[in-house]
Amino acid sequence: MAYRGKKPMKAHDKFLACALAYACISLAPSMAHATESGASLYVPGFKSAVAGITPPPGFYFEADGYSYSGRLSAGKTTQLGGAVLANVKVQARAGFLTATWVTPAEILGGNLGFAATLPLGDPRVSAGALVVAPRFGRVLGGKMRDSEFLVGDPVLTSFIGWRKGNFNWQIGASASIPSGSYRDDALSNLSFNRLIGDLYVAATWLDPKIGLEVSGSAGYEMNGRNYATQYTSGNAVHADLAVSQYLTKDLSIGFLAAHYQQVTRDSGAGNHLGSYRGRVTAIGGTIAYTLNVAGVPVSTRLKVLREVKVENRPRGAIALLTIALPLGAPAAPGGAPAATPAALHDD
Repeated sequence: MAYRGKKPMKAHDKFLACALAYACISLAPSMAHATESGASLYVPGFKSAVAGITPPPGFYFEADGYSYSGRLSAGKTTQLGGAVLANVKVQARAGFLTATWVTPAEILGGNLGFAATLPLGDPRVSAGALVVAPRFGRVLGGKMRDSEFLVGDPVLTSFIGWRKGNFNWQIGASASIPSGSYRDDALSNLSFNRLIGDLYVAATWLDPKIGLEVSGSAGYEMNGRNYATQYTSGNAVHADLAVSQYLTKDLSIGFLAAHYQQVTRDSGAGNHLGSYRGRVTAIGGTIAYTLNVAGVPVSTRLKVLREVKVENRPRGAIALLTIALPLGAPAAPGGAPAATPAALHDD
């Protein structure tokens, strides 16, 4: 895959155009397993592949399908909706709809962008025993299962992204805003019912000559109080790593690793479990492919991760399927046209 003469820069732009199609995949926040109700803005592996790449100025749409199945280990308890439960099983099937705007405005040479995400889906929770249940048992009527199609709290994100040669980096902040959709004393909720902020940095090194991409991100999550349960979740740090190899301009496969760890304790009058600091480590893989539909690059990516080390949380498997596309096909940096299937090969 060597290039001669003036072709390296042109091939770089073509190859990067394909990667940029994937970049909006990493802009939307999602859910994970930590803190009260086992939910957080962070999900293992979400900000991993191409996390540091910011798309060219324009509008983008993304749909993420999220699936999680897990259970709490025997002898462990967790807290949901003010109740302490044991033998908990969780199944979540959710979708996240994200609109992203990368503006032409520049801050310190980087492009400014905004994104808004709306979650919706059906989280299913079952428990083998109620350990502590103030107000809770009366509402459930003794039921130990709960499932409902719900709309969650909207998430707003702002970010700035830069590029220099093969290196791309980005800083950003996300906030989950309570929407009032929280169901008091229910096992199943898609709403956090608390303010959550997340500050993150991400970087991607992408060499189009060999088709290798290395991406990483790190962030700090800040949790507010759920006033319905009087529970304040602890703050946490998180990190992701992805190494991918492009087999062609359109197809890549890669390895994922992720870690989430609370660094401050849970608290509040409604906290019945004490410090209860959560920790999750997950590993997995990803495969991505870009389709060309009427001249528009439509990027698809599948991520599958297994939680291999967990403390105070359910342990299970995560699957994420993402479809993302520009609303109007933007040019690649430098005005290069959309990439062709032969972009990775000699002419």
